[in-house]
Amino acid sequence: MSYSPLFLSLRIATIATIIVFLLGILLARLLARKVFPGKSIIESVLLLPLVLPPTVVGFGLLYLFGVNGPVGQWLLYFFDYKIVFTWVAAVVAAVVVSFPLMYQSASAAFQNYDPNIENAALTMGASRVKVFFTVSFPLAWPGLLAGLVLTFARALGEFGATLMIAGNIPGVTSTIPLAIYSAVEAGRMEQAYTWVIIIIALGFSSVLWLNWWTKRNVMAFKQDS
Repeated sequence: MSYSPLFLSLRIATIATIIVFLLGILLARLLARKVFPGKSIIESVLLLPLVLPPTVVGFGLLYLFGVNGPVGQWLLYFFDYKIVFTWVAAVVAAVVVSFPLMYQSASAAFQNYDPNIENAALTMGASRVKVFFTVSFPLAWPGLLAGLVLTFARALGEFGATLMIAGNIPGVTSTIPLAIYSAVEAGRMEQAYTWVIIIIALGFSSVLWLNWWTKRNVMAFKQDS
């Protein structure tokens, strides 16, 4: 049995997690403490992939990135590149589907501490960039880490949107969920069982580590207090 779906899934999930982590922090930081007309609409759009069926998300991505879609035509015209049915398309699908988890975690993290701490640093002459990296980011880190782990787990298990925009091409776009689907369709149940066990172990390990890390830091905080 080829283990290419495992390595492909880890690569796609890792790249997608990095992208989502950066985008999630940026947008959450910009929107978390702001109040303006239309904020609820913007946040609803950002969280929409969380409530839509993955096939609907995949259909939307296929429309955008297909050779006849607005983004797809632009990529083809300027770069002579077709993104559909490539591993990059699988990354795009994983990014879109897992983004709401990171955004929610980051938004909550940036709202859970007293903003006066940031204001105090600003009044002492620190730049906003320095305040973010020395004050805001460390204070929000527990929530950001939770979002990071959940994003990775969600990206690792993405199926519906990936199938729509990236297809199920062995060695190219066939991730673990797609490998399970193919194995079941072909009647290779032992292979399907193996992939199911692997992805459950990866997901369980991620959540277990997050719970352990959270409890350890809570205990350390109580001891320091």
